[in-house]
Parts: sequence; structure tokens; C-alpha cells
Amino acid sequence: MTALRRLFICLAALLGGGALALAAPVAAEQPGKPARSLSLDLNSLSATEAGGCRLSFVIRNGLGADIDTLVTEAVLFDAGGQVATLTLFDFGSLPEGRPRVRQFDMAGLSCDGIGGVLVNGIATCEGAGLTPAACLDGLRLSSQTDVEVSG
Repeated sequence: MTALRRLFICLAALLGGGALALAAPVAAEQPGKPARSLSLDLNSLSATEAGGCRLSFVIRNGLGADIDTLVTEAVLFDAGGQVATLTLFDFGSLPEGRPRVRQFDMAGLSCDGIGGVLVNGIATCEGAGLTPAACLDGLRLSSQTDVEVSG
């Protein structure tokens, strides 16, 4: 066997072993379970009889434990991007793995006057092993409306 051939065999063995070593951590990071999440979707906006706007959210708790109390701090922006109001949305209790709908009436704000919703933070997130930081880390925001939801 020539020295060059031995070199190629050694390189192939090293590269093959290196590829396996690199693949092992990737496989370990993919345990087959979906990431824990708390999905908050602005599903619709509708005018109230009093001239305000009702925001309807669909929320799905996928954090692995029931949430006893969830309260978010939210900022609503007007159509021009200016802060219209700062408020707390109390989503109450949210069972793990089951969707819930929560509605909030915003008096004095017309639906066409709402340009965006910012989830500014989690004021309260209580449940077995849950903290506001865990709820915030798992928060996934979306909107079925023209109003952007960010956080």
C-alpha cells in the first residue's frame, strides 16, 4: 500500500468519524417532541355596541402544564403607530393542550383605529413549574387580521 493511499484511508476515517461526531449532537437536540409553546393568535376584531372594539384571541397552552392564571401587558397602537393605550389582558386559566378563546372589549377605540398590538410582557403566569419568564420564552404570536401582533 502506498503512502498516498494510506493517507487517503486515514483522512476518510477521520472525516467519517468527525461527521458522526458532529451528527450526534444534532440528533440529541431533536428528541422528537415539539417545542413547548404558548400560542396567542388575534383571531378577529369586531365593533361593540358602545362604539369600542372587541379583540378575540385564540390561545393554545402547549407548555406542558395547566396555567392557573395568565395576565399579559399589552400596548395597543393607533393606525398612525402612536400608543393608544397600555392595558392588561387577563386570560385566566388555560388547560394544557386545549385551545381557549378570550375576548377583550376596548372602550373608546374603534377597530379601524387599531394599528397594532404589542405584547409588552407577561405580568402573571402561574401553574405547576411555570414562571412569567417560561411563558414569555414559549410565546408564539400571530394574527388572522390586518392588525399585526408582536412581542
